[in-house]
Amino acid sequence: MALALSPPCLVAHDVPVDATIQAFVKPAGRQLDVLVRVPLKSIRDVDFPERERGYLDLEKLDPLLPDAATIWIGRLTDIYEGETLLTNPRVAATQISLESDKSFASYEEALAHVTGRKLANSVNVFWNQVTLDVLLAYPIQSDRSEISIHPRFDRLAARVVTVLRFLPPGGAVRAYEFVGDPGLVHLDPRWHQAAGRFIELGFFHILDGTDHLLFLLCLVIPFRRFRALIPVVTAFTVAHSITLIASAYDLAPGALWFPPLIETLIAISIV
Repeated sequence: MALALSPPCLVAHDVPVDATIQAFVKPAGRQLDVLVRVPLKSIRDVDFPERERGYLDLEKLDPLLPDAATIWIGRLTDIYEGETLLTNPRVAATQISLESDKSFASYEEALAHVTGRKLANSVNVFWNQVTLDVLLAYPIQSDRSEISIHPRFDRLAARVVTVLRFLPPGGAVRAYEFVGDPGLVHLDPRWHQAAGRFIELGFFHILDGTDHLLFLLCLVIPFRRFRALIPVVTAFTVAHSITLIASAYDLAPGALWFPPLIETLIAISIV
């Protein structure tokens, strides 16, 4: 009864509503560098040391960062070299940064920032106003190997957006954006892997849109035979693909009146 009536006071950080994760993946020689920026408010189960008025004590926090990076970033990131899972990454550097810091605009700036001078302890910031920047180093056999990644950062917030850039040797930067847990992603995919990814995204894009399904249902209603449906569904898919391609190449008007017009025309077409 004493335990039930007098519970201890527990302190924990709430799960953030949303979080944006920025990452770079760069193979070089026999090492794979992974740079990650995570809002510190997404790191839980860590008692952040504080100074007066609740400001972070950055000097006391610094020794805690490698373990936090291992648990909340390293263990949530599965990286494969071919079919081999890379384990036990080395936490090469950690850094606490202000939310206004723009060093993750490029790999070179991010690397110089993470491995550079620490934020002064005299800076007055709270735990939910900074980011945790981490450099993880994985040993690999070759920088020409096929690299794939499964980022499970969906645990860091209710809604997580991951912006990742892959820098293959001698190639152009490949940019990716994920929402939640995207599953296994091939960072330098072959044509069939990329095509499969687009087909999967397109399938769920249709399912997520009630207006798409209702419009398709209206097209299907007059038909009674499966064979007669195939040309209709195919035409719908091709037409939708054409509109997406036109949008990707900026062939659609960019005026503010255009999206409401399209939504209105969709409603009229359904009626």
